[in-house]
Amino acid sequence: MRYVWDEVKRKTNLEKHGLDFVDAEKVFNSPLVLFEDNRAAYGEQRMVAIGSLQTLIVVLVHVEDDNTIRIISMRQATRNETKLYYQNLG
Repeated sequence: MRYVWDEVKRKTNLEKHGLDFVDAEKVFNSPLVLFEDNRAAYGEQRMVAIGSLQTLIVVLVHVEDDNTIRIISMRQATRNETKLYYQNLG
């Protein structure tokens, strides 16, 4: 699988959330809770992955196709998202 992103968006995300898209593969290699982001009509199927990055639980929004995952955003999970993650792992 290949991971891609917009470099300007990556830098903005790093400044805002302290998380680097470069680490996205580590999140995808952890146990995940996945669901579709259907809050708006994005014109593409956006997915939300909740997973772990070292000691943090993170939320990663992305778009997938056959061989590529395009990262849109990555941030630390909220308390409710963390609870959802642990409830759905079992």
